[in-house]
This record gives sequence, C-alpha cells and structure tokens, in this order.
Amino acid sequence: MHTKCMKVLACTLFIIGIAASFAENTNTDQAAIEHLISDYATMISQADVTAAERIFDPNVTFIHPRGEERGRAQLIANVVQNLMGATFSERKLIPNSVYVHVNRDSAWAEFGWDFNAKIRKDGTAFHSKGRETQIYRREAGQWRIVHVHYSGEPVNGT
Repeated sequence: MHTKCMKVLACTLFIIGIAASFAENTNTDQAAIEHLISDYATMISQADVTAAERIFDPNVTFIHPRGEERGRAQLIANVVQNLMGATFSERKLIPNSVYVHVNRDSAWAEFGWDFNAKIRKDGTAFHSKGRETQIYRREAGQWRIVHVHYSGEPVNGT
C-alpha cells in the first residue's frame, strides 16, 4: 500500500510540475506577445522599416479599411512607408485593452487603439480610434506577426 501511495504521489507531483511549467511558459509567451505589440506600436509611430522587417513574417497579411497587403514587402511599402511615413509627419499609436491568447506556437491578440498624428501636407491634427486582431507564429523561438486585421470603432446608434 505504501508503494502504491508513493507512486500516486509521484505521478501527482509530476503532473503538477508539468502544469506549473505550462503556466510559466504561457505567462512568458504572453509577455513576449505584449512586448511585440509594444514594438508594433513603436514601429507604426516611427514608420520604422527595420522594425517592420523584424516583427512581421515574410508572408504576413494585413487587412485595413483601405484594402489589404500580402507579404512583408508590400506591407512595408504601402503601410509603413507610404501611409505612415509619407502621409503623416508625426504619428503615435497607443494600444489599449490588450488580450493575448497563446496556444503552443500560435497566438492571437485583440486590442483597441488610439492613433494621433499630424498630416504632413498641412500640419492638420488627425485622430482615429479602432480595434485590431493580430495573429502570431513562433518559429525558431521568435514570435512574428503573420496576420493583422484592423477596423475603426464600432458604430452605435440607430
């Protein structure tokens, strides 16, 4: 009986150890995704091509109110350089209400954002609010954004 109890105890401790390790890894992964969202906001705010090359998967897709981009090169040209860099002289993307979900080597996040900018041609202030979903894949230990879908705030009313 004593040997049987010891085996049950050993199995229970082993399972608890696996569960604790999984929870720790999930928390670490969630923190890594939150950091990637922060890097993304900084990349948009600075129209930073080098950061975009680092955080986006080469085959990323990006759906936005003006259309969609397929592949990192197209996203960098059309969104980072043309829209953010050429349209605005100043930009600040501020994510809020971030929710991260991790499932092994895949993850997704949903969050709201505020975007404040100045239009380059005349200095007019520009502000928009929206929400975004991002999908990530971990490859060789590094998380990258593989898909972005963003839209404006929901329209309420009659």
